Amino acid sequence: MLPIVFEWHWDIGHFVFMGLFYAALTVIGLGLVVAFRSTMKDLNSGKDPHDLGHH
Repeated sequence: MLPIVFEWHWDIGHFVFMGLFYAALTVIGLGLVVAFRSTMKDLNSGKDPHDLGHH
């Protein structure tokens, strides 16, 4: 059941579950944002992605 369902009863178990659920979604979302920003930074740097810096 979801919080928008009429029969939903807010008790401690639901608070804990929904808190952990939204915390996990936040961590996943932040990880995706960091990966996207890092990718955009690498793409805009103009460096060769296959160059490991060994000369």
